Amino acid sequence: MGRISSSWSFNKFFAIVLVVFAISGEFVAGYYRPSPWRYAHATFYGDETGSETMGGACGYGNLYNSGYGLSTAALSTTLFKDGYGCGQCFQITCSKSPHCYYGKSTVVTATNLCPPNWYQDSNNGGWCNPPRTHFDMAKPAFMKLANWKAGIIPVAYRRVPCQRSGGMRFQFQGNSYWLLVFVMNVGGAGDIKSMAVKGSRTNWISMSHNWGASYQAFSSLYGQSLSFRVTSYTTGETVYAWNVAPANWNAGMTYKSTANFR
Repeated sequence: MGRISSSWSFNKFFAIVLVVFAISGEFVAGYYRPSPWRYAHATFYGDETGSETMGGACGYGNLYNSGYGLSTAALSTTLFKDGYGCGQCFQITCSKSPHCYYGKSTVVTATNLCPPNWYQDSNNGGWCNPPRTHFDMAKPAFMKLANWKAGIIPVAYRRVPCQRSGGMRFQFQGNSYWLLVFVMNVGGAGDIKSMAVKGSRTNWISMSHNWGASYQAFSSLYGQSLSFRVTSYTTGETVYAWNVAPANWNAGMTYKSTANFR
């Protein structure tokens, strides 16, 4: 039987792997890639201080402490996806408006929901009514793109990788029989589809989606060090964050891991 050169076999195998990744929607080398550009509209809420943007439907609390600052936006329900859009990052630029600062763009993180307003027409005040795609931005972020007096502007946008420093952060709430975890500083696609927790004396326990970027487990986990298994909503990639919290963990605390998506 003829012998095939090792270099040809490797190159062919590598090419096949790349095709499989492309067809399946996976991300080569584990990195999230930007999406194509699309069109929508943007408004802003709050003032220059950003005080009204703190908190929000994703549950990130004080956005300075969470690492997001004022580069944030509330998403219409079409993008928010019942909270699975929390943490996603979007590059936005003003388009086709005399109020635009052309050549300028900004990257925002989804931290809140822009709810529908059924008392107003979708094209006249009800900007976040389904099925509209809309960004209600923090005012300082909006002001990077256009004169704020415009009120509403047409924009081009695309999903981009979330550039995060360090690992994911896990903020604990709940009690001795109910663990509620808010996950922040998520890199890569920025979003979460599912989570599981493992105590030092348990197997993996599936966590259910509570709201926004929070997941819960109805288990007694006090006195155990905790690890988490996190799966991305967009890519399906799973990352393991081992020994995130020590055995003497407490509700109200935030614990940092070294693991993150790219």
